[in-house]
Amino acid sequence: MNRIDKIRKAKAGLLLIASPRFKNLYGPKRGTYGQRKDEAVKAIKASMDYLDIVDPGIVYEREDAQRAMDMFFAEKVDFVYAEFLSWSEDFAWIKFLRDCPPMPIIFCNVAKDKMSFETTLDEDDFVDYLCAGTLVGSLEGSGDVARIGRKDLVVAMGTREQITAKVRSFAAAAKARAILRHSNVGLMANMNEAMWSTYIDNYDLYTKIGPEIHYLPYSDYGAEIEALSDEEVKEYADELTSKYKMMPDVDYDKFIGCVKATLGIKKLAQKNDIDCYVYNDIDQATFRTAGCRAGFYPQWFNENVSVLVPEADIGAGIATYVLKLITGKNVNFIEPFHIEDEYGTFAGGHAGPNDHNDPQWSDNVVIARDVRFAKTSWKYAGAPFGWYRFSPGMKTVCGIYEQDGKYKMIVFQAESLAPEQTPQSKISHLLATYSHTIFRPVVPVKELFEQILNIGATQHYAIVDGDCREELQYFAKIMGFEFYNIK
Repeated sequence: MNRIDKIRKAKAGLLLIASPRFKNLYGPKRGTYGQRKDEAVKAIKASMDYLDIVDPGIVYEREDAQRAMDMFFAEKVDFVYAEFLSWSEDFAWIKFLRDCPPMPIIFCNVAKDKMSFETTLDEDDFVDYLCAGTLVGSLEGSGDVARIGRKDLVVAMGTREQITAKVRSFAAAAKARAILRHSNVGLMANMNEAMWSTYIDNYDLYTKIGPEIHYLPYSDYGAEIEALSDEEVKEYADELTSKYKMMPDVDYDKFIGCVKATLGIKKLAQKNDIDCYVYNDIDQATFRTAGCRAGFYPQWFNENVSVLVPEADIGAGIATYVLKLITGKNVNFIEPFHIEDEYGTFAGGHAGPNDHNDPQWSDNVVIARDVRFAKTSWKYAGAPFGWYRFSPGMKTVCGIYEQDGKYKMIVFQAESLAPEQTPQSKISHLLATYSHTIFRPVVPVKELFEQILNIGATQHYAIVDGDCREELQYFAKIMGFEFYNIK
């Protein structure tokens, strides 16, 4: 998918509902109800400069609702922002809820700090009183929401500032949903026979989540490696060695072998328009074709707002891609290894390619031998990889899993500890062969994993800096996923 389409603003359709009964009521100081609502719309739009807005005008009648629906569908909005501008007859709202094609809707009620009138004794204040009746309009409209039962609608209440923050989160989730429907997953080149619990149904993937899956043959992978020029191999090798320290026991020829294996993945992703590359790096065909598993993470994936994940886990790949789309940040791929109860921590990380490209943390990356792979007989046994001690700080951890045709999303917060904060050891790189860190979760560690074990998951998760649980909760809601925020 085109990078520009991924970094665009989210596109929102405005559905602002007002009363035809009140439209021409007049107050000599501030004009008609309709004029006051026009001013209110200007203020609403001014709070949405982060969005690409599709505005069909205020909805007063059924015909206005139909025009709005037609415009939203034609303009391919990511979501609809709905707000009652006062009390209003609900016939136009009901028509919209009933007839609008499936698209995410955020139904908002905005609480004002205080009213603009003291009494309603004169006509001008009375019209302002009618204009202020957004709560009664929203309450009436909520009954229609419940009775019609749209699954893609969420409710938000707050001040204008609070609503703006919620709409930002909802917009990020809705945009991710829209992008997923035009994205491609590339699986090389078969399911992971060692981890059947990671399997998801490819038909469901396309019909329920959005991406189309493409199987990438090992023959194509081998052809891309063979076609690499000496110049492009040297360019990437020099880029890596200029950024990261190489350990003295690394065999340079094996380093070049791993560079080629990595560039072969990049070439396949580019040529097949792959947004989420799911690499089966424990399949022996990988080793026969490339002589090793790819151990680096081309910056092209970040530039294209795409991701690369190991072990043929499509669900975890989608989780990684969703975090990428929502945050735009560097996203890493982990499995929790073990708990150390004395410290309230768990170790987590993963072998294979992991996004080591965050320029702020390049000192956390070492080019090091894959010591487990060194014990094999493959051509580049012991080929190195980007050994990354993940950046410190609070992370959002997210996994997506399928069960009986339905999807579950599990999220929680955990702090990645810097070496100097790590109670086990102050050594920077603790786990050979794995990009990794030591995590201290917000929820007590045994309680956290007991809850996850009871929900039923797999071992793979995506992690990203910060807290994007609100965006993920919105995403799960509009996708119809079961959502588990462990807190």
